[in-house]
Amino acid sequence: MFFYYLNDVKIRLGIIITHFLRYYDMQGKRILTISALICLMMTAATAQTRKIQYRPYTDLRPTHFGILVGMNMQDIEFENVGPQTITLDDGTTQQQTVVCDADRWNAGFSVGVLVDQRLTNHLNVRFSPTMHFGAKHLTFRNLTDLDAEGRPKVERQDMKNTYVSFPLDLKFSAQRWNNYRPYLMAGINPMVNLTGKNDDFIQLKRTDVMVEVGIGCDFYLPFFKLIPELKFCYSLKDALDHNHVNELKDANKKVYANSVGSGHTKMIVLTFYFE
Repeated sequence: MFFYYLNDVKIRLGIIITHFLRYYDMQGKRILTISALICLMMTAATAQTRKIQYRPYTDLRPTHFGILVGMNMQDIEFENVGPQTITLDDGTTQQQTVVCDADRWNAGFSVGVLVDQRLTNHLNVRFSPTMHFGAKHLTFRNLTDLDAEGRPKVERQDMKNTYVSFPLDLKFSAQRWNNYRPYLMAGINPMVNLTGKNDDFIQLKRTDVMVEVGIGCDFYLPFFKLIPELKFCYSLKDALDHNHVNELKDANKKVYANSVGSGHTKMIVLTFYFE
């Protein structure tokens, strides 16, 4: 009903603008008047009727199935420990300060399946097992070990990650209008890390748990429903494997491995669901 009132207001506003333009444009601005009328008529024609609704009963089904593909951006947030005391080969001790940072977001690929269970007209619960392929780029700067120009020694690590995630989300949908329906989502996402190298400076634990929130929109097409979604994921626990430093054979790497006290993984995921 709101859209019909809005349409009536647009028509009345168009009549007023038309008379205003005609009154002041007696000497040659009739083209502007005609253009304004055409624009208002096109707007009114677009707003006054609903479009044909594709798949009108698809949301009434108790269970939906689908597939998903998308891309992810991985990052990790570190807490550096600051100065640390190390023992040199000659038995003496020395303080060194190493700072670690994930200096950029890295793009990856995501693929999975979807099971959607309808609870109410506006609330659904979703389970979508997904594989995320990506990487994190880490940079270590030894502020104690400087070169001739005063720049710290830099070490880098490309941390390849393949996660299998099992997110369980609640989907809060608005009222459908024509062939789209926006929504908000939130949930919990347990993850299993399938990759890791023993010679890396830092290694992540095999399991992690993330909280995730996001927005999306259902687009109803003639033969299927397309659902683009953007969500943000953040780790709820320390994701670092602190026992990994004991497995390093190179003593020079341990100062870098011990430079980080904790780490929380983060992801931004753009997903396209097909139901």
